[in-house]
Amino acid sequence: MRIRRAEKKDIDDILRLLVEVNMVHHTIRPDLFKGPATKYNAEELAAKLREDEDPIFVGVDEDDRLLGYIFCQSEEVEESPLRTGIRTLYIDDLCVDETSRGQHVGQKLYEYVLDYAREKGFYNVTLHVWGGNESALAFYRKMGMTEQFTCLEQVLSQE
Repeated sequence: MRIRRAEKKDIDDILRLLVEVNMVHHTIRPDLFKGPATKYNAEELAAKLREDEDPIFVGVDEDDRLLGYIFCQSEEVEESPLRTGIRTLYIDDLCVDETSRGQHVGQKLYEYVLDYAREKGFYNVTLHVWGGNESALAFYRKMGMTEQFTCLEQVLSQE
C-alpha cells in the first residue's frame, strides 16, 4: 500500500466512503445524522483537495485503487493567560473501504498522519469518536490515543 495526497480522480471513491461513514453515524445516532448522505459534495471536496493546511491523504493499492482516506484539519490554540498556545492536527474523518478492512490500512494511514504531524511541528493529533462507535474507540486506543476530555449530553426531546 502507498499513501499519497488525495487527488481529483479520487473524489468519487471518497464520496462513496463518506456515505459509509455517514451510515455508521446514522445507525448509532439517527436523531442527529440523516442517511445516506455525505458532509461534502463533489465541488466542496474538490475545493478541500486544494487546501494545503488541511490535507486529505489516501491509501491506494498497486493499481492506485483507493483503499481508505484520512481527512486532517490544522487547528491552533492561541497563547493566553489560561492556555498554552499549541498547534493541533485534528483528524476529521478516517475510513477504510469495507473490502480492504483487516489489512491494516487504517493503522498505516493513522501512522502516516502522526509522522506528518511531527514533521510539521504539531503538538498533538486529536479526533472525536461518537458514543456507541465502540470499534472506532477500540481502534484509536490501540493506536495509542488517550482521552483528552469527555463531552456529555442529555437529550431533552426526540420527535
